[in-house]
Amino acid sequence: MDLSILDQSPIPSGQTAQAALQASMKLAQSGEKFGYTRYWIAEHHDLEGLACSAPEVMLGYIGANTNTIRLGCGAVLLPHYKPYKVAETYNMLATLFPNRIDIGIGRAPGGSAEATMALSDNFLDGVRKMPEKVNELIQFLHSDFPNDHMFSKVKAKPLPSIVPEPWILGTSKKSALMAAEHGTSYAFGLFMSDQDGVEILDLYKTHFRKGVTKEPKTILTVSVLCGETTEKADDLAWSSYLWRLQNARGEAKGIPSIEIARTYPYTPSEKEGFKDIYKKMIIGTPKEVSSQLIDLKKKYGVDEIMIVTITHQFEDREKSYELIAREFDLISKGGF
Repeated sequence: MDLSILDQSPIPSGQTAQAALQASMKLAQSGEKFGYTRYWIAEHHDLEGLACSAPEVMLGYIGANTNTIRLGCGAVLLPHYKPYKVAETYNMLATLFPNRIDIGIGRAPGGSAEATMALSDNFLDGVRKMPEKVNELIQFLHSDFPNDHMFSKVKAKPLPSIVPEPWILGTSKKSALMAAEHGTSYAFGLFMSDQDGVEILDLYKTHFRKGVTKEPKTILTVSVLCGETTEKADDLAWSSYLWRLQNARGEAKGIPSIEIARTYPYTPSEKEGFKDIYKKMIIGTPKEVSSQLIDLKKKYGVDEIMIVTITHQFEDREKSYELIAREFDLISKGGF
């Protein structure tokens, strides 16, 4: 099974954004050693506990410190930006790191309403123009505007030998249809969706038209916490759960430690809410996690599964990915 990494570059409580970004680079290096197919880093703006606001900067840094793992953004929040600049940026990365660059394309704001206003003059207009923006981005990447188009002579230089691979990321029928109509690969964010992913992925495959890719290509993104024991995995889950609670209240100050999460004075309803974690996340030992991942791959019919893991200690996050890689025998593939 092909497995990949989605990194939100979490900032542990009491630590700095610099440390979190350095940890992201180390995670990409470890992912490469462990045999993961690709590493994507997320884009967020002014969100407490998440460090990466400029994935394109991190990808240059990470690319220079890795050799084979595919790299990308999950996702470029296209409503904020002009397609030409995005094409230039990722073409430059693809020139530096040939045949290793993906462009994950999303339409979420990535932050608060105030941060959205600071980033772009009219975000909602950008959302409405997403199909047009996606089409323009693909045309810039492939330099294939019609001769009578105003951009027919404009090139998104430098032009790499192998263009970046575009993926549309989403959690809805609209995103699936957009990917199908543009002939791009599609990544469904199960970890952040309550929608029927099976129906959405089937919709993408049914309506797919040849374009950038010749046939449908899919990723399912899931939230996973893997520990050597069930108890360890549960401890990691409580830390992740408390961070979500604090974020919802506007009280988050980074990812809390296991000790803080275990001793936190939860209300009865909050303790009950922890059970929902097990419905939306995969939590357990390597065998438990691998069994659930295999079931998900069959259920959703995807080509690849991408894993997002958030913990207080980087060592726990790295170990979670390692345990999964060993269970799937990816280690030899990565040369570790």
